[in-house]
Amino acid sequence: MAALNSIACRKPIVKSQSFPDFSPILPSTRLSHKTSSNLLKLNPKNRRNWVIQSVTEDKELAPKKNSHSHEPKKLLFPNGSKTLEASSSEVGGGHGDDDDGHDDVEKLSSRAINASIVLGFGTLAVSKLLTIDHDYWHGWTLYEVLRYVPEHNWVAYEQALKANPVIAKMAISGIVYSIGDWIAQCYEGKPLFDFDRTRMFRSGLVGFTLHGSLSHYYYQFCEALFPLDDWWVVPAKVIFDQTVWAAIWNSIYYVVLGFLRFESSANIYKELKATFWSMLTAGWKLWPFAHVITYGVIPVEQRLLWVDCVELIWVTILSTYSNEKSEARITEPTMDADSNSSNNPPEE
Repeated sequence: MAALNSIACRKPIVKSQSFPDFSPILPSTRLSHKTSSNLLKLNPKNRRNWVIQSVTEDKELAPKKNSHSHEPKKLLFPNGSKTLEASSSEVGGGHGDDDDGHDDVEKLSSRAINASIVLGFGTLAVSKLLTIDHDYWHGWTLYEVLRYVPEHNWVAYEQALKANPVIAKMAISGIVYSIGDWIAQCYEGKPLFDFDRTRMFRSGLVGFTLHGSLSHYYYQFCEALFPLDDWWVVPAKVIFDQTVWAAIWNSIYYVVLGFLRFESSANIYKELKATFWSMLTAGWKLWPFAHVITYGVIPVEQRLLWVDCVELIWVTILSTYSNEKSEARITEPTMDADSNSSNNPPEE
């Protein structure tokens, strides 16, 4: 009994558990609060039961200890967690493979269309040239057929010039400008059947609608401007051609191509101003020598055909100048955006 009295009067010692998120609850505080008024009134047996009940209640009130060391860290969204990035990259990689396959199919189909265009028009042109005398082939040998093909094609061309000179020259210029742009694209490094059909069509359209018709009237105007046959007439025509007419035609070609690419007037003027002198001086490396033959040997009606043959080289230069500036203007914003994104990485 004395031992029970000593236990009841003594403050119970209970080890408090340490919890990271909760303050410890001391049973002694609870016991001391209760013993202040009622402890003396209890008999020894009731005291013992009260002490045991108080300790039990304190243990029930205390929270269970969480083992933080063994719990896996939870990743928060949408903060760019590794799990989310991995799944996104996997999904993006799948889409990237699909896009690559789709691009390959588009390239193959585009090359097939280009090859069909080249082979189709080439076959048509060759067959027309070789079958100019098909109504008279009866009894001819192969040698006779090949012998008269050039002569009779030339006769057919002269007849077309007499019948409708403007349309005939427009058709020749359209064909030459299309082929010239194709050569320019191949010169820039594109494969033979991987050319830009839209770009080639634009160049051919300018040659057909403008170069053939304007050149027809220009050569007649040039003959009226220099009607004499003196020795200085040919140099004068060459100088006039390579200053006045070359500046006018280069500007027309450049501006019309810009509008066909749906560029703004300000951009077209800016690019023309930047390339005008370089295009004009580039022509001086080729045309003065060609025009000595143009104005000194070739008749007026045949001059455009000769000029169009030389145009195959010149259109390559013109088309390269025009499209290089256009592509540079398109790629500049992309390069600026890439540089800005590299200088300013996205916040995580």
